[in-house]
Amino acid sequence: MRVAIIGAGYAGMAAASELASRGIPVTVFEASRTLGGRARRIEVHGHRLDNGQHILVGAYAELLRLMRLVGADPDELLERRPLNLVFPGRMRLAAPRLPAPLHLAAALLTARGLSFGARLAAVRFMQSMKKAGFRLDFDIPFDELMARHGQHASVVRYLWQPLCVSALNTPPAEASAQVFLNVLRDSLAAAREASDLLLPRTDFSALFPEPAERFVQERGGEVLRGTAIRAVGQTADGFRLEGDASGRSYSHVIAAVAPYHLPRLAEALPRLLPVLEDVARLDHEPILTAYLGYPRPVRLPDRMVGIGGTAHFLFQYAEDVLAAVTSARGPHLGLPHEALAARIHAEVCGIVGKTPAPVWTQVIVEKRATFACRPGVRRPACETPLADFYLCGDYVASDYPATLEAAVRSGVACARLVS
Repeated sequence: MRVAIIGAGYAGMAAASELASRGIPVTVFEASRTLGGRARRIEVHGHRLDNGQHILVGAYAELLRLMRLVGADPDELLERRPLNLVFPGRMRLAAPRLPAPLHLAAALLTARGLSFGARLAAVRFMQSMKKAGFRLDFDIPFDELMARHGQHASVVRYLWQPLCVSALNTPPAEASAQVFLNVLRDSLAAAREASDLLLPRTDFSALFPEPAERFVQERGGEVLRGTAIRAVGQTADGFRLEGDASGRSYSHVIAAVAPYHLPRLAEALPRLLPVLEDVARLDHEPILTAYLGYPRPVRLPDRMVGIGGTAHFLFQYAEDVLAAVTSARGPHLGLPHEALAARIHAEVCGIVGKTPAPVWTQVIVEKRATFACRPGVRRPACETPLADFYLCGDYVASDYPATLEAAVRSGVACARLVS
């Protein structure tokens, strides 16, 4: 048995780590020289940055387990903070260190900037959803869910909608209410630690994929960077990969690539046609990340603050570097990058006061960052009609939207199917 894994993002390296831990030899192929897929390190203006910011929470149990498995200590690499959602001058919600569910009730009832009626309606919404097991009879858009439960405009704008858009990366009028409720169920409505924010102290390549690479190599596996697999073929003795210089056969293949790369890989595998048809129906949403490098330190009120303007969230990336994230599509994508950075800088000044303009900016747009998480969207399973050929990635069928946790869970699921 030897398993080929195509793609060294979080999903692929999760599968590789799980298989390596069971003594199953793996070869991971990665077209890029940098590990991490859509959560990877880039180097700009002398800084190690990321191609996009990702919000991690305590509910990411599988990612935390895998980090420990490969020797990446979450306590060292992640700063854990109780949930603290800040929109400067407009709203602040902080979860106290109380046992669940008291922590959430206290956070909602003491939120600043929301009327008592809005806070009470938010508590009633969570109680109603908990009573229903966070399940809907049939899926509806997020906006309709909010209207059905009488959520005030302010609590939607500063609490539910930011959570929905950042998790599902889909406009609220289109986003799946059921998937949003799944996120609430396993984060805000679970143990207190599940709602904690986990803020990385390093870049996303160093957070998990690179320690996973070392883990795999120490157990006899291979991670081949800069090796693009162009197609997968099936022979009597297994699978052969076009682009693999070794020319050997593999007993199993795990395709850990973005869904839009799958048709090219699988064009010679007719049994995968139904899967490719499902994948072709997936729409995608972008994520925009803008880095602003300042001539002197700029201090935000917290490491992560909400804006709800051109940028949805601002992150304190370094003393003199801020990262701004805008999820899903919108008019911001039509702006020239210089104009976009200028708007975000003006929003920064609105929070911290008059500040010299940044000396450099870097705008990164992942045009197909995630699948559009709408009601009723059909997502392929890890197991395919072709025996021993599996799919993993944040787009495969699960309770979760396209997150790092969804990605690593799919990788572990594939590893278990193999073994």
